[in-house]
Amino acid sequence: MRRTLDDDGLRALRVRAQGLCGPGPVDVASAVRAVGAVPAQDTRASRLAVRPRSSGLSAEDVRRACDTERSVVRTWAMRGTLHMLATEDLGWVLAALGPTFAAAGRPRRMALGLDDETCERGLRALREVLVGSEPLVRSEVVRRLAGFEVALDPAGQAPAHLIALAALHGVLCRGPETEREEATYVLLDDWVGPIQAVDPDRALAELIRRYLASHGPATAHDLAAWSGIGMRRARAGLGLVAGELAEVETHGGRAWCLTASAGTRRDATVEGSEVPEGPCVRLLGRFDPYLLGHRGRELVLEPAFAGRIQAGGGIVQPAVLVDGRVMGTWRRERAGDRPAVTIDLFSQLPDDLRPGLEAEAADVGRFLGMPSAPPTNIRS
Repeated sequence: MRRTLDDDGLRALRVRAQGLCGPGPVDVASAVRAVGAVPAQDTRASRLAVRPRSSGLSAEDVRRACDTERSVVRTWAMRGTLHMLATEDLGWVLAALGPTFAAAGRPRRMALGLDDETCERGLRALREVLVGSEPLVRSEVVRRLAGFEVALDPAGQAPAHLIALAALHGVLCRGPETEREEATYVLLDDWVGPIQAVDPDRALAELIRRYLASHGPATAHDLAAWSGIGMRRARAGLGLVAGELAEVETHGGRAWCLTASAGTRRDATVEGSEVPEGPCVRLLGRFDPYLLGHRGRELVLEPAFAGRIQAGGGIVQPAVLVDGRVMGTWRRERAGDRPAVTIDLFSQLPDDLRPGLEAEAADVGRFLGMPSAPPTNIRS
């Protein structure tokens, strides 16, 4: 029998699926894998997204996982944008998403003078440029490409689009940032070793499983919005794993999650462990996956406050989350000669939430390596 979920129940399951309540993994790759993928356009924000989904990790641990251990990788994935992924997931991610976004980017590449023949030469040249090389910043990549008769304007957008295409083809990925926090690029095979090819249908099925494990219950529209694969493929993917899904009825219509038998420890399943009692308070960073995982935010953010979280320009602001609802914003700033955390609530909250807010602010300081807990200024 189909279960009906009210909004509170739906939020609770999604918070649990995101690993935002209860203890989390103690290694970076597991934390990233459990959330599916972490948006990585903003490197510092991508590190901060690991904090509320893990136990005891620090920003330096995330940097080390990217740059030294290579257990996570930054490359172009969901929606054709830069994400941080568990390295072990690269095979199915590239198979499920690479061809889709490589094709989707063709009109823009053509407009930039990157016709198909130029792109083919460019991909071959990138392999030659990067093989056995130290990580290269983009300007150096462009300079070396010229030696292979692939001339690109370093001040234009063509280099970025060729690099993204190469990432979608599994040629390269982001490497460690320089001391000036400038992006570098490396040959994927050199960085993490050969990636095993995955059958496209198997890859699509895994995409669906992993999305619902980390964002469910969710609709086909949610899946399409998060991944960028479109409704036709989203529905086809749901069909591939239909035997592993449970259907629920929500205020927004039918949604799906993994059944208990198909799930893992933190999956959003209808059956399974109960959501912990008591308020779940979290400080989420910019571009947090919780706010980018569904078609709309009405379930978690009152429309009257939507502009406080995303006023325009594509920037999703840091958010105060209480039991799955966005109840304010927060920021780091200076209080005299000390860093501080300022929390701006949308409305007055019960006094018993203050300890949770202060604990979260202190943990942000710990994660970032501050020598002592930052003072917390809570305003409403």
